[in-house]
Amino acid sequence: MKAHNSTRISGALHPAAGSHPSASRRNLFRPPRAQGEGGPSSRATSHEPRPFWYAVCCKPRQEAVAEENLLRQDFHVYLPRIRIRRHRRGQWIDSIEVLFPRYLFIRIDALRCNTAPVRSTRGVVGLVRFGGQPAVVPDEVMDALLQCEDPASGLHQENHTPFSAGDRIKLVDGPFAGMEAVFAEQDGEKRVIVLLELLGKTNQVRVARDWVAKAA
Repeated sequence: MKAHNSTRISGALHPAAGSHPSASRRNLFRPPRAQGEGGPSSRATSHEPRPFWYAVCCKPRQEAVAEENLLRQDFHVYLPRIRIRRHRRGQWIDSIEVLFPRYLFIRIDALRCNTAPVRSTRGVVGLVRFGGQPAVVPDEVMDALLQCEDPASGLHQENHTPFSAGDRIKLVDGPFAGMEAVFAEQDGEKRVIVLLELLGKTNQVRVARDWVAKAA
């Protein structure tokens, strides 16, 4: 499962390839708890209904379809999206993509709520489960995801370059367009430093991040 590299959330859900949380492989989910330990399986929750966040697995490229149809049934759902820059056909464009391909989140009381309609919803495969029980996504993880959104757009933002030091790159715009160079480092939010051979000498040159693409 891949995810984008902009939001720094640890988890097994990996943000979409080439973009966001620098997610580690620690588990995103809270394993189901035994009776009496708290969480949705405890005796306490049988008396006091409490909704929790769960991950919903969707069919390939049908996250938005699943979101729309779950919302129509009045479920509380969250499908994180990210705005990233893509270089296509010689130009840079903004692309809005799903942060966690094939996954969205739903907030329900899984013990009291009939989850069969979730599973039968168009675009949905089912709830992510451990040992047959729906796996809870901790509130702190969801809070962190929500806090990383841009308040104006509701989108996550790509905040770092996909290149590493030493990568061969090609300049696709600006005065050095068409020349190849070596990526050195990020320089602020919108610029990068590259090593460019000019007149037999290696020079450090600062250019706009959008001028850089992977060398063929």
